[in-house]
Amino acid sequence: MHFIEPYYAWRDLYIASEDPSSPFYGREYSEFEFTDRVYNYLIHPQWDNFGSPTLFMKILYVDYDQAFCIIEFIGEWNDAIENDIMTLKRDIIEPIMEYGINQFILIGENVLNFHYSDDSYYEEWFDEVEDGWIALVNFHEHVTREFEKARIDHYFVMKGELDEIDWRTYFPQQFYDKVKKYVHKRLS
Repeated sequence: MHFIEPYYAWRDLYIASEDPSSPFYGREYSEFEFTDRVYNYLIHPQWDNFGSPTLFMKILYVDYDQAFCIIEFIGEWNDAIENDIMTLKRDIIEPIMEYGINQFILIGENVLNFHYSDDSYYEEWFDEVEDGWIALVNFHEHVTREFEKARIDHYFVMKGELDEIDWRTYFPQQFYDKVKKYVHKRLS
């Protein structure tokens, strides 16, 4: 797992550690010191630890004018034991939303599994985006099945074309436009 890096081709457009509005502003990274792990596997040091021992993230891009944020995840999303959604919501999402962000694209191709607890933070996040949305892109089928089984899938736009986007072939704006078009089609 230490070979899986967060997507880096957009770094010339946005770096969360250099954005004064980012929860990760000022964070410094090592290319050589591997400290975080998922299960017993070390992960690449470019992933951001936001307080969960099993789920890590990278804010890949934020556009404050168009109010969207793209986040990539790696690891195990565990609400049952670690309450990852609470930590994510309070420590990352809420500070971002203070700057007007209300459209979230969550990339989950490196999310290994999901363990459910309750839906209160999902419901809260969904209510707070108001005219915005939360889209899940490229989550594994067994993970989205767990979202459905937990009945929290209605807080997200997910599956269908969103599971087939080769998002690395786009610039952030193009990727956002593609997801937004699909989201609006689904919500109409």
